Amino acid sequence: MPSKRVSEKQIVASAPVPPHPKPATTKRVKPTAPAAAEASVTQPVSDAPSQEQIASLAYSFWEARGFQGGSPEEDWLRAEQELQAATATV
Repeated sequence: MPSKRVSEKQIVASAPVPPHPKPATTKRVKPTAPAAAEASVTQPVSDAPSQEQIASLAYSFWEARGFQGGSPEEDWLRAEQELQAATATV
């Protein structure tokens, strides 16, 4: 008759997970904010230039310098300011 082998690995038993407490009430609370305010929050601001537009203009500044010198941050800020000024006058 074959003999049983006992594993040398320790068996770790974890403590039982406590049950989640049930809420005292199951009523759903309606939001108190008016619907008009929610609509204005979800709509993007159309006056601001996109990051792609800013990046493209900043790249053109670097290109105009012959791809040398300058600061990417300064180019970005200059492009952002110029595009914002252009959309403000339109």
